[in-house]
Amino acid sequence: MWDFEHPPLSAALAARYRIDWMLPSECADRLASGAADIGLVPIASLAAMPGLRILPGCTIASKGRVRSLLLVRRASQPLAGLHTVAADTASRTTVTYARLLFQKWGNPDVPFLPMTADLDAMLERADAAIVIGDPALLAIEERANRFERTGEELVYHDLAEEWHKLTGLPFVSAVWGTACGGPLDERIAQDFIRSRDHGLQNIDALVDEWSNKLPLPEETIRAYLTTNIHYILDEECIEGMRGFFRMAAEAGVLPAYDFSMSELAV
Repeated sequence: MWDFEHPPLSAALAARYRIDWMLPSECADRLASGAADIGLVPIASLAAMPGLRILPGCTIASKGRVRSLLLVRRASQPLAGLHTVAADTASRTTVTYARLLFQKWGNPDVPFLPMTADLDAMLERADAAIVIGDPALLAIEERANRFERTGEELVYHDLAEEWHKLTGLPFVSAVWGTACGGPLDERIAQDFIRSRDHGLQNIDALVDEWSNKLPLPEETIRAYLTTNIHYILDEECIEGMRGFFRMAAEAGVLPAYDFSMSELAV
């Protein structure tokens, strides 16, 4: 979102776009209702709303460890023996990936309990917890403090890393989706691609900016922005999406969805 928030292009873009901020799951709902034209949406939403198309070029993905998508469980309880999982529902796609991983871990029917992202409260109610985004990054930083405070030994599974180990595919979280019918002005995709590229060219400024917003070390934020997150919707990510939709349909987690390059809005 660099160009949308920083000069010299922010003023011109503000004349063409109105930006509303919300959770990814809410972005999908806004597109479905027609209240928004473009949204950064969890890819699982594509199966639920097959009329959506994808703006080419940009994604939020990981090809290894991502740090911000965690399954946290008690060390005394193996994955196959978990009876309940508290799930942060901020991203429907992450929950879908987790359900597919539990299929592979031999615990396909474990119930997921929707909860707010509070690790202590989640583990009071369930055997394990799925935390997403800033709460996950903070949970990793607070591991030692939490152990000193509670004496409880926990295992922190990085969901993107687990997915890659089991499938060999990247973990694709979100894409820019549009519900607009007919051909799109090619400048729209270029606006978002250019903004992504300018953001990558201004990592130092972003690290400084987010260091003032989050209680995380600068080196953690830098590694997250430069190593953990992959921003380009390349062929490997497209294959990852195909694999995700195929496995989700086979497991009955999502409706059958034949993702193809025709879904790209070009």
